[in-house]
Amino acid sequence: MKKAWFLVVLLTVFVLVTLPKLGKATNEEVTVTQEQSLPTVETAENLRSLLKESQSSRALMGQGRLYATDVMLGAVNKSVQTAEASAPPSSNYDMAGSSDHSTTNLQVEGVDEADIIKNDGQYIYQVNNQELIVTQAYPADQMKVISCIVFKEGEFTPQELYVDDHYLVVIGNTSYSETSNPDTPKVQPQAQDVSQVQIYPPVWARFASKAIIYDLADKTNLKQLREVELDGDYVSSRKIGSNLYIIANKYLDTYRIMEQGAEPLLPSYCDTAGKGDYKTIDYKDIRYFPQSIEANYLLIAALDLDQRDKEMQVAAYLGSGQAIYASASNLYVAVTQYQQVHQPNPDLPSPESSAKAQSASSNSSNSSPTIAPKKIIPSSFKITTALYKFGLAQGETTYKAKGEVPGTILNQFAMDEDKDYLRIATTTGQIWRTDELTSKNNVYVLDENLQLTGKIEDIAPGEKIYSVRFIGDRGYLVTFKNVDPFFVLDLKDPAAPTILGALKIPGYSDYLHPYDENHIIGFGKETIELSQNTGQGILPGEPGGSTAFYQGLKLAVFDVTDVAHPVEKFKTTIGDRGTDSEVLRNHKALLFDKERGILSFPVTLMEVANPGGNTSRNGFPDYGQFTYQGAYVYHFDLVNGFTLRGKITHLKKEDILKSGQYYLNSSKAIGRIIFIKDTFYTLSKAMIKANDLTSLREKNSLLLK
Repeated sequence: MKKAWFLVVLLTVFVLVTLPKLGKATNEEVTVTQEQSLPTVETAENLRSLLKESQSSRALMGQGRLYATDVMLGAVNKSVQTAEASAPPSSNYDMAGSSDHSTTNLQVEGVDEADIIKNDGQYIYQVNNQELIVTQAYPADQMKVISCIVFKEGEFTPQELYVDDHYLVVIGNTSYSETSNPDTPKVQPQAQDVSQVQIYPPVWARFASKAIIYDLADKTNLKQLREVELDGDYVSSRKIGSNLYIIANKYLDTYRIMEQGAEPLLPSYCDTAGKGDYKTIDYKDIRYFPQSIEANYLLIAALDLDQRDKEMQVAAYLGSGQAIYASASNLYVAVTQYQQVHQPNPDLPSPESSAKAQSASSNSSNSSPTIAPKKIIPSSFKITTALYKFGLAQGETTYKAKGEVPGTILNQFAMDEDKDYLRIATTTGQIWRTDELTSKNNVYVLDENLQLTGKIEDIAPGEKIYSVRFIGDRGYLVTFKNVDPFFVLDLKDPAAPTILGALKIPGYSDYLHPYDENHIIGFGKETIELSQNTGQGILPGEPGGSTAFYQGLKLAVFDVTDVAHPVEKFKTTIGDRGTDSEVLRNHKALLFDKERGILSFPVTLMEVANPGGNTSRNGFPDYGQFTYQGAYVYHFDLVNGFTLRGKITHLKKEDILKSGQYYLNSSKAIGRIIFIKDTFYTLSKAMIKANDLTSLREKNSLLLK
């Protein structure tokens, strides 16, 4: 019995201490492959071989993900920011507030990002469940729906849209069953995740990303100009002028291909600018990312909306894009790589020590026989981010270069292009480890060929990146574990980036928004640090310490006028533990206008019922109870800081009473806030409400559902 108990303990220690080494991300030099073009798949047999390789990669990835999240007891339970999960005024703060109506909050000026809401200064365009709704919004007293297109459920699910002076583009997903369109390729249904259970035999269907382009000449009667489809699930898109770029991932069923001998399915697309027939992309035209092979086709489509008769260009790659960044001239696709590292067994002598022992044996007849070293064994893997660069021009994409950096990235804001250099921030290691495998943060600068130019490594050991923003010659980095170090980076010399200064304060920022050249606004969570009285840390033999717990929403302004000594100039908090806002995960939920001093975003407010009383159980702070959902409207300037002007909600008192302790998603939840001239608009799926921009007095409301 004692022996069995000892084996259980030994196995537990092995799992906690040894297996996490699988997640080791070494602090190695950036490596670059100078390729003029990517290799092609060529044949079905080659595809099978590549997929077999990908199965091994996914096995490693699965092991890594066991340790990819913070497992600290009581650790900050922050929401993950999606790279491109669905989709700011411009990152150029000088442009903020230059229009009589608000626009989508963009990362890069001139590179439009799709959103669920757009406006043109008079009309509001909204994706609302299965509908596309066009509303005459201004003037507010004449607000009315002038056009509504209902898409049939199961055939097309609209997700987001673009609007310019001439076109309205709705992007989403579509599917076809075998019987609905017998001429379409019969494609295995795509699982959202390779780990999902699938039932065989499956229902044959085709899944695709779809964009419908409308003429905006008559907004009361939208005329469809064009329709394009692209195999796979919609990932993201960008629009630069009249040029539209769409990225999709098409899952490959490796079980059917590898185990049942099914013929691999080729990606296809169609465009009504041509004959409208589906075109299949052959193996010889499908390229792949060496060392980044996954059971997906990454499809990048490009089209010029002004050239209505020119068919879209589609490039296919065996792999998948996990984060997308686009400048005005280039698209970057980031892919996480798991590369196996072979290491000697640490419990056995190294080849060098064995050689010494053998030498000693030859000089002494009484020496013990030499113990031969064991073979090098695969015992860990390193995690890197592969970067693929594509040129964007005239509705076409061209592969340019590949690079690679250690670690993983947070989201699209971890990448930025400036003067032909790409700056990228990564995290290596694991935040919960306290040995040499602990997390470290890095910033790399790569040239136009994605070759390493400069770097800063080992920033804030033991912490991980929570937000990044690159602006011109400076970079701003927030890492976190128990406190929030805010770092100011000098990127003026690409060959020698440096840290100018740092500030450590409670809390953290999930999103950084530029105010001007010396002030950055951070949106995140307030935190409190509590000591752990267990006397033991995460791993056996480690001492207990303190743990940070997130509290309410936090707004902070960082003053970097003195770059060596940044300060938190202003801050304000909203609610208690559990208070949330979409702006923490999606920059497009923020309305900011510097000229007018407007700062607004949706908030789900959680408040502790007995403030000042006993607000913790078992040493952990209590969550608040849901009390409000709506838009918080602030005035902000550098003299008075944050001034709450008011709050706007679409909920009635009975809606709040029905909610219970936790708030469930509601059609009345405000998701976006915009302004047109002198009117402030809040939008939910159920309603558009118009308020005076100055007094916030309600002018009108329009029921949509």
